[in-house]
Amino acid sequence: MDYAHWDEMPTRWRDNDVYGHLNNVVHYELMDSVINRWLISEAGLDPMTGPSIGLCVESRCTYTAEAAYPAVIRVGLRVGRLGTSSVRYELGLFEGGRALAEGEFTHVFVDRRTRRPAPIEGRMRAAMERLVVA
Repeated sequence: MDYAHWDEMPTRWRDNDVYGHLNNVVHYELMDSVINRWLISEAGLDPMTGPSIGLCVESRCTYTAEAAYPAVIRVGLRVGRLGTSSVRYELGLFEGGRALAEGEFTHVFVDRRTRRPAPIEGRMRAAMERLVVA
């Protein structure tokens, strides 16, 4: 549980599937939401008008335990690799101290207009560097 940032996300009624637990896609939604909420609040990302945007080029999730609505999921976030224009986020999902899943998202930052790779600089890079956990 060595994460640099923590957030909590409540589940919704619709998150359960016919098997009575959170559908696998919900884990991805929780991770994506925590990453983007952090990018906006801490790294200064302007998803609507900023000069660059992060595109997800790879993701994965390993499920270790079930959860069901109602629940509050604690999501840990860290940066596993920070490149010139790409970043790999590593996340852990927990409920009541119990590990539910581990995941990764890799974003490549690109120029909003050209969609060509754009360097991660300034406030965004500084914020990401604070999430690097050795």
